[in-house]
Amino acid sequence: MSSAAGPASLSALGKRPAEAPRGRSRSGYPRYVAGKLAGAAVSLFAVLVTSFFLFRLIPGDPVKFMTGGRPVSAGQLATYREEFGLDLPLWQQFTDYCGKALSGDLGTSYQFHAPVVDKITEALPNTLLLTGTAFVLYTALGAFLGTRSAWRHGGLGDRLNTGLALTLYSIPSFWLGLLLIVVLSVGVDPVPGLFPTGGMESGREEGLAHVLDVAHHLVLPVVTLVAVEYGQTLLVTRSALLDEMGGDYLTTARAKGLRDDLVRRRHAVPNALLPTVTLVFVNLGRTVAGVVLVETVFSWPGLGGLFYQALSVPDLPLVQGLFFVFAAAVILMNTLADLLYPMLDPRVGR
Repeated sequence: MSSAAGPASLSALGKRPAEAPRGRSRSGYPRYVAGKLAGAAVSLFAVLVTSFFLFRLIPGDPVKFMTGGRPVSAGQLATYREEFGLDLPLWQQFTDYCGKALSGDLGTSYQFHAPVVDKITEALPNTLLLTGTAFVLYTALGAFLGTRSAWRHGGLGDRLNTGLALTLYSIPSFWLGLLLIVVLSVGVDPVPGLFPTGGMESGREEGLAHVLDVAHHLVLPVVTLVAVEYGQTLLVTRSALLDEMGGDYLTTARAKGLRDDLVRRRHAVPNALLPTVTLVFVNLGRTVAGVVLVETVFSWPGLGGLFYQALSVPDLPLVQGLFFVFAAAVILMNTLADLLYPMLDPRVGR
């Protein structure tokens, strides 16, 4: 028996309806891809509509913000509204917004007086550095501990891992970040302050010293994100692997004399990948969005902090543009995960 035996091979023994004809199978995947791409396009349009109307419910007058609190005449306010198109009927503002967005123009920021795309491009690398580093660490840690917990489920290690993961996953990220700042940045006797309270750099170093300075500022926000997020990956991986462990194909693999670690790596883990892959791609999409509260707490100059600044105005073009980029990243990653599924499990997409 092939070492790749799994649920797919068992289903070939009559445990599900007969396979579609070969010609039909070949056309099934293109239809599957077309359906997923069409769904992604509809979702993006829905986000475009939502981003326009939702943030117009925020209280506050962006035109008055642009005056900096100075007393201005009604004529000057009207000029500002005309300059930014706020004097147009709502339906016309919406059509103009959609037309420009489809061409890559997300408007001009009220508070920065710069194209929204430029502000997003400027802050994106900082967000990817923070959330990308955390993503790699919490995904690897969660998948590793989830696999071990499932394979030794019910033991002391499993109970400790899942208990700690559930506890940390339940803690609000901003609260944990503030706690780490108090303990490890400000310092609580006898623990001295070891890390900066916020920001991305001190601004005085160059070369290697600059890299180390950024890494020093990166520690606490990354630790916060890893502590809060790794539990989700652990629990999903553990649950998916536990579902597979009762399969007959694992009993067959053990009967062939394969070691337990080999059975786990070659048989159980590959067949438990789908839920974990979904979560990984969703989290990968979220690396673009960053974590608004964590970036705000640590004064990290990324997209999350920029979004918080834009909301406080409200800077409608910047808020709308950031919201659209955040949602588009998640939708894109979900679509890529859907397209990858048939490669991991041939039963998907038929």
